Amino acid sequence: MAFISPAFVLFFLAVLLCLRLAPSRHLRYWIVLASSAYFYFTWKHVYIFVLATPIVVDYFCGIRIEGSSNPRVRKSWLAVGVVSNLLLLGYFKYANFFFGSVAVLAPIGISFFTFKAISYIIDIYRGDLAACRNPVLFATYVSYFPDLLAGPIVRASAFLPQMVRSLQPTWPRAVVGSQMILLGLTKKLVIADQMAPFVNAIFADAAAYSPLTVWSAVIAYSLEIYCDFSGYSDMAIGMSKIIGIDLPENFNMPYLAMSPIEFWRRWHMTLTKWLRDYLYFSLPGLRKSRWSRYRNAGITALLGGLWHGASWTFVCWGAVHGLGIAANHLWIARRGRATDQRLWIRTSCWVATYIFICVTWVLFRAQSFAVAGIVLRKMSGLAPGGIAWFYSPLVMVLPLVIGGHAIGVMAARRICSHRITGNYVLLPLPGFAGVFLGMCWLLVMLLFGATGGNPFIYFQF
Repeated sequence: MAFISPAFVLFFLAVLLCLRLAPSRHLRYWIVLASSAYFYFTWKHVYIFVLATPIVVDYFCGIRIEGSSNPRVRKSWLAVGVVSNLLLLGYFKYANFFFGSVAVLAPIGISFFTFKAISYIIDIYRGDLAACRNPVLFATYVSYFPDLLAGPIVRASAFLPQMVRSLQPTWPRAVVGSQMILLGLTKKLVIADQMAPFVNAIFADAAAYSPLTVWSAVIAYSLEIYCDFSGYSDMAIGMSKIIGIDLPENFNMPYLAMSPIEFWRRWHMTLTKWLRDYLYFSLPGLRKSRWSRYRNAGITALLGGLWHGASWTFVCWGAVHGLGIAANHLWIARRGRATDQRLWIRTSCWVATYIFICVTWVLFRAQSFAVAGIVLRKMSGLAPGGIAWFYSPLVMVLPLVIGGHAIGVMAARRICSHRITGNYVLLPLPGFAGVFLGMCWLLVMLLFGATGGNPFIYFQF
């Protein structure tokens, strides 16, 4: 049951109606949990048991860790929780990669809900979080359907305290949430899905096309993957906003970054913070020397690449980003500052960073090193000639993307200048004006949005 389907719309409306009519907060907890279980059950029935595994194991591990004062016992239960999640993730996601098996299919969203469960027990072990004694609330946290399949990766310390709310949909939250959903739909249908046919065709036979066409396809893919993934995040955040839960921001205009470090502070922010807090800081030698920090940053990026998929191209993609981040740290250490404030320097840094990101996206998108090699040879001009394809939808959406980023920058400055707290407040248009804008937005998507119903890219991770 995909987000963009009539079945899901009816499902979500039914969930909101039940939450609105439920007489007690406890019953609303059960409604959210049952809805989440049903939502995951519709994808592949048997995998509901895979989702149940970290719920059961980590619920008891968290209680055991908190209830013991013996360091060895606490560490043992932590190991049980972490290892069980990693074994689950490793078997279903990486058995094909390491052992050549073809019989194992990864349950959808497994990378996300196992990371949520791991962060929960680590936070308890560190003393940053109290164990959840209510099994319904903990099961709801792990299986919460808006962010279950592709994030954001919300932590228990942010999610569980919000469960004291009434979870009854209200009009103000519905206005903001609906705007986020419409924004996500626009990104997905009007931009990402419009770029997909062009990108797929070029990457299927890059040798047949001219260097400029291949470059256009890589730029189109940079827009496709950003609008596809951030579009899902926007929709998840918007739906959750209507329900009554605030999910963390996951993207902050990453293509405005002027360095690889800044890019990862803006792209898939919840994963970046997760890897930083639970992997980077846990690696040995962090405080010994700056070279140890660079090494740890490279290892973290490498494992982050492997997290994205069981393929050597993903590993290489992570390794290249790790080298870029390490080089970026070295540059800052030598110069004493991240970026020169002169306009031409900032512009040069932005261009260089965007080119670096686009080149690495080739490794991310290509199905093999052979395909990546052909695309990179075309981009470098070492393989001239080929068919020139002017893809007009790319030219049409570029002003939309640029304008959207400009509006985002102005909105961010306004929020900072007025010290406004809270995210995702887009347009204060309640009542008829908000409904009218929403209908116009839907009309634009019906006229210009893709109709193929492409699945979200990050569902495979």
